[in-house]
Amino acid sequence: MKIRMKVAVAAAACAVSAGAMAQQAIQMGAVLSLTGANATVGEDVRRAVDLAVDKVNSQGGVLGKKFAVIVEDSGGNPTTALNAARKLVSVDKVPVVIGEYSSGISIPLGQYLVKEGVVHINIASTSVKIRDIGATSFNLIGLENFGNRFSAADTWALGYRKVAVIAPNNAYGQGVAHGFKQEFEKLGGQVITEVLYTAGQSTYRRELQQIARSAPDAYVYTAYGQESAIINREAFELGLRKTPWYGILLSMCLSDTPAEIANGQLGMEVGSVDGPAGRAYADAFSARYKEGMKTSYTGYAYDAVLMTAAAINKAKSVEPAEVAAALKEIGKNYAGVTGTISFDPDRQREDPPYAKLKYQGKVVPR
Repeated sequence: MKIRMKVAVAAAACAVSAGAMAQQAIQMGAVLSLTGANATVGEDVRRAVDLAVDKVNSQGGVLGKKFAVIVEDSGGNPTTALNAARKLVSVDKVPVVIGEYSSGISIPLGQYLVKEGVVHINIASTSVKIRDIGATSFNLIGLENFGNRFSAADTWALGYRKVAVIAPNNAYGQGVAHGFKQEFEKLGGQVITEVLYTAGQSTYRRELQQIARSAPDAYVYTAYGQESAIINREAFELGLRKTPWYGILLSMCLSDTPAEIANGQLGMEVGSVDGPAGRAYADAFSARYKEGMKTSYTGYAYDAVLMTAAAINKAKSVEPAEVAAALKEIGKNYAGVTGTISFDPDRQREDPPYAKLKYQGKVVPR
């Protein structure tokens, strides 16, 4: 009986000790798509988060304590993402949360966090509605107003004059289709067919046959990883790849598509790494995971984690309002791995980077 009591007391002591250690760590949160259509991207981003945490802790942690990121899975679903955010806010009481990926998830996620007085950092979503999330939401990535202008100019420069556009029927896809058309027509181009598809289908043959009937110079598309894999495979089977394909956010479009189907595609992407800091990060990523980054979003997550740690140190506090104020100060020519980061008065990144890409077994610069 005494032995059992000693074991119980020891177990309780260990539990208290573990709880105390957890409380001693300075924590932030992340909501990532680790399952679902964008799981490849989400897992790639989680790797970057882990790398950033190790970097912070190798430099002494935050406020003299160990730094950690609590990662929750959105499942690619707004309801699941909001439940994850509620847990991070009410149970873990983190001051900052990064995520998600899809604009249709990031917007309600960010709105909830702002309502709760928690800092939100967008690392991947590009809908212009991101700007309106609220006073404690920060954005590190180029939004569609910048991206559409870049992709339209690039498409025009490639010699395409009449194009067909296919995109998902959500906040992101609607913004791309509408914005690209506006910018392309300013240059003298014409969008002769536009199709917004419903996500989650097992086939997109009907939509592909619809855009093929217009006989465009090129197909301009954007799609999330697993859905894009279906679109690319069926386009290949229908013979549509005889016409050029241009991917908006190419690494996202091709993250789950076999190389033999994707080879030769052109496109654009948010800039992933830049300068000495970017090269050092890319080298560290490859050394740690024995392969390069699969998408262009990892650098933004890495920057977000390091900027959060720096903001907490600067604020000498984990109070969200104080961390937000420090982020505004840090976001003045911050040397990130994605390049120099400066926020405008609405906490949006100024002059975001973009890249012209092609696919040759992997996404590479043109």
